[in-house]
Amino acid sequence: MQVKEIIEIGKRLYSKDLTFATSGNVSVKTEEGIYITASGSSLGSLMRENIVLIDFDGNVIAGDKPSCEKMLHVQIYKQRKDVNAIVHTHPVNLTTFAVCHKNLDEPIMSENILYFEDIPVAPYAMPSSSELVDNTVKYLVDRDVVMMANHGAIAVAKDLELAFQKMETAEYYAKVTLNTKILGGAKSLSDKDVKDLLQLKNKK
Repeated sequence: MQVKEIIEIGKRLYSKDLTFATSGNVSVKTEEGIYITASGSSLGSLMRENIVLIDFDGNVIAGDKPSCEKMLHVQIYKQRKDVNAIVHTHPVNLTTFAVCHKNLDEPIMSENILYFEDIPVAPYAMPSSSELVDNTVKYLVDRDVVMMANHGAIAVAKDLELAFQKMETAEYYAKVTLNTKILGGAKSLSDKDVKDLLQLKNKK
């Protein structure tokens, strides 16, 4: 089931322009271990052989070579017991903000308040390095979406569908924010509006 779900989400990420070529990786946590996309695989054309099963130390249980970002996934699962799925991709608009080292924190839409409150940029580190893991994981203690400087973005959730939705919504937020700059800047929600939205969010 997990393999089929990863394959389907990979296709949706690709069709929505949330990933390209062989960029990005997806994983799901199970009792057996972590199902994660293989190194060098395209999320848009995943097959069963492109999904690798690793343990919670990053060792391969079944399959070929896992994504080079496997330890990022491992550490997130260890830190966040509520997280069962991770999507890491390089969407154009989110990556634009990540490259500019600009946080997404303007309260301009109800969706970004209800989903994120803010989306920060974790400091740059070499892809697949332990430093990248450390830099990113600390921002995900109390957030579900984080941008990675000069790299991309990562979304975590209780299941893969919700992780996909968070990435899609974050990219929409980034695109709208970018577009508002063309028109001279967005008109932000008031402090009261934000407070009311947070109260609504906490009722869920």
